[in-house]
Amino acid sequence: MTTLIWGVLPYVAVVLLVAGTIWRYRYDKFGWTTRSSQVYESKLLNIASPMFHYGILFVLAGHIVGLFIPMSWSDKVGISEHTYHLFSLYGGTAAGLMLVAGIALLLYRRRTKAPVFRATTRNDKLMYLVLLAAIVLGMVAKLTHATGDGYNYRESIAPWARSLFTLSPDTYRMDGVPVLYQIHAVVGMLLIALVPFTRLVHMFSAPVQYLFRPYVVYRSRDQRRLGPRPERRGWERTGS
Repeated sequence: MTTLIWGVLPYVAVVLLVAGTIWRYRYDKFGWTTRSSQVYESKLLNIASPMFHYGILFVLAGHIVGLFIPMSWSDKVGISEHTYHLFSLYGGTAAGLMLVAGIALLLYRRRTKAPVFRATTRNDKLMYLVLLAAIVLGMVAKLTHATGDGYNYRESIAPWARSLFTLSPDTYRMDGVPVLYQIHAVVGMLLIALVPFTRLVHMFSAPVQYLFRPYVVYRSRDQRRLGPRPERRGWERTGS
């Protein structure tokens, strides 16, 4: 079971992510969208959407730093484990709360606005459920083991995550990891596998090209030229 969960499941999730994304792009280009419902309601969306997107970006950045930057690197720049723990605890909790609040507002909007609710698919419901479960489990795991310097996952979970890239996963690193962290990791892998089959796939369509496109120049209209244009001198058109 240890080999199956920590040595096989991660690669299954990545294969589904890559293959599913390629399949979706090739056969469902018109479905590759967030399926925006802003036309139905915009007031709540203007609050919930930024909270959701900024929250998930901060959470993702925290996971990248925590899992893929070794302790030796932070030690070299003078960041002690206690300092890292406090930053991870307070920063991660704030990002998690922002994300949960954004999801809660989106769910409230989706449930109380009839046109938005009618546009909700089963995949949307499953995506919200798994995403919310992953975030809440991560926060509960962090807060449950927050006493002292907390549980140092950079000595167990992080080396296991990095070992996956060498195709020789150190599954033994996950022995003794608290159950809440283990469940959080499994749900996270499930979320990765679901990305291509939900609206989350639009994350791969970020408009990065906007940063490099030419400027669009807007000029104010000449007030003297407003209204009907003066008639031009010349031959009059003849009707047919």
